[in-house]
Amino acid sequence: MSEETMAITLPEGNLLADRYLDREMSWLAFNQRVLELAEDETVPLLERVQFASIFASNLDEFFMVRVAGLKRRLATGLAVTAPTGLSATEQLTEISEEAHRLQGRHARLFREVLEPALETSGIHLVRWKELAEEDKTSLEAYFQNQIFPVLTPLAVDPAHPFPYISGLSLNLAVVLKNLDTEKEHFARVKVPPLLPRFVRVPGNSGVTNARFVPLEDIIGQQLGRLFPGMEVQQQHAFRVTRNEDLEVDEDEGENLLVALEKELLRRRFGPPVRLEVANNINPQVLELLVRELDISEEDVYHLPSLLDLTGLAEIASLKRPELHFAKHQVITNRYLWVGEDEKVDIFSALRKREILLHHPYESFTTSVQAFLEQAAADPQVLAIKQTLYRTSGDSPIVDALIQAAEAGKQVLALVEIKARFDEQNNIAWARKLEQAGVHVVYGIVGLKTHCKLSLVIRQEGNTLRRYCHIGTGNYNPKTARFYEDFGLLTARETVGEDLTTLFNQLSGYAPAASFKSLLVSPNGVRDGLVARINQEIEHKRSGLAARVRIKVNSLVDEKIIDALYAASNAGVEVDIIVRGMCSLRPGVAGLSENIRVRSVLGRYLEHSRAFVFDGGGDPEVYIGSADMMHRNLDRRVEALVRLSQPDHIKEVNHAMDLAMAQSSASWHLQANGEWVRHKLDANGKPLTDVQDQIMKETYAKRATRTA
Repeated sequence: MSEETMAITLPEGNLLADRYLDREMSWLAFNQRVLELAEDETVPLLERVQFASIFASNLDEFFMVRVAGLKRRLATGLAVTAPTGLSATEQLTEISEEAHRLQGRHARLFREVLEPALETSGIHLVRWKELAEEDKTSLEAYFQNQIFPVLTPLAVDPAHPFPYISGLSLNLAVVLKNLDTEKEHFARVKVPPLLPRFVRVPGNSGVTNARFVPLEDIIGQQLGRLFPGMEVQQQHAFRVTRNEDLEVDEDEGENLLVALEKELLRRRFGPPVRLEVANNINPQVLELLVRELDISEEDVYHLPSLLDLTGLAEIASLKRPELHFAKHQVITNRYLWVGEDEKVDIFSALRKREILLHHPYESFTTSVQAFLEQAAADPQVLAIKQTLYRTSGDSPIVDALIQAAEAGKQVLALVEIKARFDEQNNIAWARKLEQAGVHVVYGIVGLKTHCKLSLVIRQEGNTLRRYCHIGTGNYNPKTARFYEDFGLLTARETVGEDLTTLFNQLSGYAPAASFKSLLVSPNGVRDGLVARINQEIEHKRSGLAARVRIKVNSLVDEKIIDALYAASNAGVEVDIIVRGMCSLRPGVAGLSENIRVRSVLGRYLEHSRAFVFDGGGDPEVYIGSADMMHRNLDRRVEALVRLSQPDHIKEVNHAMDLAMAQSSASWHLQANGEWVRHKLDANGKPLTDVQDQIMKETYAKRATRTA
């Protein structure tokens, strides 16, 4: 049944007026959950430090994109009222209050808890005044050889206007006095971003007794070398966040690569949206920064600890196994496993059955990467078509495509050069691929291509057979080690036909394309999911099996949410597993009492998207790249593929069962937007770690098959 044949029935009155949670506040609530992991004393210390770094990095991106976007729309007069009824000004006020609270909580956690705990574990973050003289001498030599040559002090006076402060750079505001004239001067020194954020003190006695000094401390102590003849009177660290989202008009007719490169240059000069300063900054210096940066007081963040705690990732990477999670043994999928030193023929395996992959529990390298490498080397393979949204800096996927092109195969690579914060990297890949003879295209004007697709065409006797991979994550072997994702390897004919049609649509012109096994956005994903939600309502009314289960990174699309409310009103049980933002209010009588929302966070980034419908006893299960956001459903090419094998349907359902179980550790979303953490049972014992449990089960499944 299509969505046109059945109207969505929602309750009337006040329930409708306040039925969405604010997406920006929901995002901040997600980052609070990350912060709670950093605060959790049961999490190994260096993992807590890593979560603290992730919190800081997440917040940087939130300001660069979300806050900057609101400010830009407000400044241009294009601001619209949010679905919650809040104006852009009201949203920014709420964001400022919550972000100040969270960033202060984060800074205090580092200063009062994590730093002392590191000290106890033999990892010392020391300040200059705490060092012995021989240590200072060693670091002075390091400054002279490694730091001093790359520093550029910039004075501020009538002949030197206030310098441009690049986004996310750590800086020192320096007040100087001329010893001859007694006149005060102001200067800015940028802390070099390519040098280690924390410099290891030479002469440490191994990994169990490591000492680190913040880079800005070393620079601060040597400022006299930068300004000979001047007396350093004050120095204050500060950091600016700028609007770094990109706006490229693809209808202007200019080459997209050239336009994007120009926009990347402009990104460096976006307006500031946040100023971070130390608590003890001199009021006059702060006044100068606020005035010259043209930033409002509410966008100033006074912090009690070191600035730029994204750099904690360097500390978190120390090789101290006892301070990290116990390692998971990542294994090869059981249907691709033939022994330690043997390589499976992936094409032969796919002629026998489809293979559902679950990363990082199952290796990306021995599955997806091996699939493309075998395709590149196989003389029977005639063509490879591939989407690339994000990939690693030394990508074996790109190498395989280049190898295939050099071997004379037809290779098409759809490179999404507008992938946020990977634009420069993807431009470089596009040019490298083109130079190797790969046909490089950039998709459909006005849309980002976010779907994760591989299509291999192979000559087998007198016929051509198509082998496909459709995933929920990027073709990046590095992030595949810590992103949780599903992927389907298949030789199913209808999937091959659909991918052929979709690649033709992306590289040529096929606006009226239709699909058999895929839901494709724009249009197709939202419409297809709403239609299936409506079918569950009909099944419920007919007394058949009816349930909706969705696992995504974000759920903010109002049409999808309203369809889920309608399903709940009809008595359909709805389970939502969401990592990040969720604008749906669960558990509201008369609106959403049959909806439960959970969030699972842990050592891996929950990244898979799955959609399960009981289907009156004939379940429909889809996996793919789409989150339930406007951009994914309206402005991106996304693809969901329907699973066909009963064991795959059972596996996805089992993963959802585990995430939704009362016995599993997770966060539960309340109707008021609060997330409540559940990690202990009634007896105070830890609830099941979902990711640990899936790893155990994955290993057991392969052991059972190979026994």
